[in-house]
Amino acid sequence: MKTPTTNEQHTRVLHAAYQAWMNAAGLRQARLRNKRFTYGDQWGDLIRNNEGRVVTEREHLAAQGCESITNNLIRQMVKTIVGRFRSQYIKHDEAEEATTLSEVGRANELDELDSRALEEFLISGCCIQRVDTCREPGASEHIRVDNVNVNKFFVNALNDTRSWDCELVGELHDLNIAQLLRRVAGGNQRKAAWVRRLYTDGAEERLADFTAQLGADTQLGSDFWHARDGKCRAIEVWALESREVMVCHNRREGTLTVEPAHASHRMRNRADVSVRWDIATVWHCRWFSPMGDLLCEYDSPWQHGSHPFVIKLYPLTDGEVHAVVEDIIDAQKHVNRMISLLDQVMRSSAKGVLLFPETALPDGWTWEDARRCWSSANGLLPYNPNYGEAKPEQISANNTGLGAYQMIELQMKLFEEISGVSGALQGKNPTVNSANVYQLQSENANIALSDVYDSFQAFRRQRDRKIVNS
Repeated sequence: MKTPTTNEQHTRVLHAAYQAWMNAAGLRQARLRNKRFTYGDQWGDLIRNNEGRVVTEREHLAAQGCESITNNLIRQMVKTIVGRFRSQYIKHDEAEEATTLSEVGRANELDELDSRALEEFLISGCCIQRVDTCREPGASEHIRVDNVNVNKFFVNALNDTRSWDCELVGELHDLNIAQLLRRVAGGNQRKAAWVRRLYTDGAEERLADFTAQLGADTQLGSDFWHARDGKCRAIEVWALESREVMVCHNRREGTLTVEPAHASHRMRNRADVSVRWDIATVWHCRWFSPMGDLLCEYDSPWQHGSHPFVIKLYPLTDGEVHAVVEDIIDAQKHVNRMISLLDQVMRSSAKGVLLFPETALPDGWTWEDARRCWSSANGLLPYNPNYGEAKPEQISANNTGLGAYQMIELQMKLFEEISGVSGALQGKNPTVNSANVYQLQSENANIALSDVYDSFQAFRRQRDRKIVNS
């Protein structure tokens, strides 16, 4: 069997990264919809109208003369859950013991990062952070923690909720040329000049040729290859690779070392060293340009020996991700529809309409005079009863018996039941007089959300372990 060349292996890794990113297209679409609903754009779903045209629900409602009203319950739910997290799980002790973890937490403002990560977790079902070491010019090396945008992240298909079956993971970077050179040039001026030429000399033509060679869909996957705002796209890919190694046991010194297979010959002829062949797995990082050029590569430099990402996908049943917000979108849409329907009924019903017979208009009066007199306070509206018994009469339709208010109240209660965020959890005024009953309601509400909180806490513990072992 033919052994792939180094360039072929690099191309395979980049193609696998592209496929992993494309496989998550459905997840990114679902996240975009959840985000729209969370932040108030709740009439943007596409439907087919009576004419067969595909329009948004907002356009369909406007064509019927109705106003699309939004009562955003999802945003309040998300804020409540994040607020509870801040009050129950984040420590605010300024006199906290100075440890590596606490110092990194203060330097990176992990409380704020984790709150925003939890918000993302509720919206998309994904929580991703990056634990890396960086060195700014003129400063010492330090640990940096960042939230990773789901739109710029890719990973192989996972089935383990702990992400222990991760074999390929990476991130898309949009960097200016100075940031890119600092990342990949390693202080080498000649390499920096080479990288600069890669992104300037015929880059678009080379990108088109490479994606065609790779068989990539440049329409659906354009966001993988192209950066925005005139920046340089760099693709960081971490792959778990197997290598042949020699385990060397030095009996005299009592040490055990692992040497690459090609570099262990110096140990073989020593009488005090026993050598054993084995297979080791190593996390290897490669940085690519979108034109397929390998910018740099290296093994994991950290003590934990893994990639820098911390991943939590929820709930990952059969490898599927389903966010908390996803469960309550239908209830939110029903609330909006009921409120819009009630508003339309109230606006279209006859309210305070004055029936004024033409024959009852006083001599010398115009209809504008009658309208002005009727609408004024303490107005006196004469009429001419010469023609029969006809007289002005005000019509006011009773439109409160439609059951819409009861339906809205029912939907609000269903929303609380589905989301698990009850009035007790939100701190609303209790509807019961007993403090014990109200406390029990609050505890039950916390139980309903304990799965979300505990999953996020497991993510934080995994992140903290990676910080300590960096």
